[in-house]
Amino acid sequence: MMRRRKLVQRTRSNALWALAAIAFALAVGMAGYSYFGGLDLIKSFANAAMILSGMGPLDVMPTKAGEIFEGFYALVSGFLFLAVVGFALAPAFHHILRSFHLEDEDVKKLH
Repeated sequence: MMRRRKLVQRTRSNALWALAAIAFALAVGMAGYSYFGGLDLIKSFANAAMILSGMGPLDVMPTKAGEIFEGFYALVSGFLFLAVVGFALAPAFHHILRSFHLEDEDVKKLH
């Protein structure tokens, strides 16, 4: 029972950190689209959310600096997706791997 409680606590904690990372990335994307693209907050949100979800941008960036921002933001978003999924699922994988753990007595029998 204690293991399950720890699993739930760690999963909740990791999920909150993952949501915070996504919110931060969304805020950075919105700021970049607003600054480089001259888009309002709603359009900036939509473009940043589309990039973060892997769908691609909605609007064309009017400047070369905006296009460079958009490219880097897309790359970072792709890596962030992998990191967030791994971080969010880490407690579950740890819990599964613990089920294969040998107790000290079992290890002594092997030697």
